[in-house]
Amino acid sequence: MLIKDKLDEKNMTMYRLSKESGVPQATINDICSGKAEMEKCAAGTLYRLAKVLNITIEDILESAREEYRSTFETFKSNTCHHVKDMGDIDFMIQVLETDEIRSLYEKHWYLEALYLLAMVDYLSRENGIPLCTKYDDIRSRKLKTPVYPVGVLLASEVLKSDEMKRKAEEEAIPEFLRFNIIENEVRNVV
Repeated sequence: MLIKDKLDEKNMTMYRLSKESGVPQATINDICSGKAEMEKCAAGTLYRLAKVLNITIEDILESAREEYRSTFETFKSNTCHHVKDMGDIDFMIQVLETDEIRSLYEKHWYLEALYLLAMVDYLSRENGIPLCTKYDDIRSRKLKTPVYPVGVLLASEVLKSDEMKRKAEEEAIPEFLRFNIIENEVRNVV
């Protein structure tokens, strides 16, 4: 298991990991013993462990299960947190060096691949950096139907109106909208 391997590699105890991450030691014990299923752990728990161990949540989950696929909302949240924690340039370098966009696309995880590409393109524009042409073939793709944030879908349903969807589309970041992903807030993450 990746977490146990990282603890050994860093010569770190579960107690120290608990103190540095804020995750209860009992939870870490359950994870390391296999008693807790990784895909049922809270995203916040995985995020805090990943941050202290200097790995990604995806690394943790993939080690637990080869083809684990989190919900899209979790993927979006993780991506935005990575940008916030790493900074725009370091995030872009990591994504491009690991070729994560292509990897997701080849798994047929189109939504995640397009979201990540939109994020890189958006950050490129924000930082005055030319687009990486390596993904021009993927840039020509688009999702068949719009993908809205969960909050917009819930508000539309509760209000029985598509006004929230229309407003979200009008305010969407162009790099995301190009792929039919309605996203207007990637910086304000807690």
